[in-house]
Amino acid sequence: MKVQMKRICRAAARPLLALTLLLIAGCTTVQPWDRDLLADKKMSFNASPMLLAIDEHIYFSKEASMGGMDAGGGGCGCN
Repeated sequence: MKVQMKRICRAAARPLLALTLLLIAGCTTVQPWDRDLLADKKMSFNASPMLLAIDEHIYFSKEASMGGMDAGGGGCGCN
């Protein structure tokens, strides 16, 4: 019984150790000379702000409610 528990603990410890090592490796700092690469337009979640604005306008116009998009008005699209 004790041998089986040790095997289970070892089997559970290996993935935990691997996950811990991966998480520790993810804690790095960005060097000042690399920040311009991360600030590039293609690195943002929204690569096309105009398309997002159009989609949001269509969304709140069709929903006929405000929905937290910072715009008032109804479903007619005449805001």
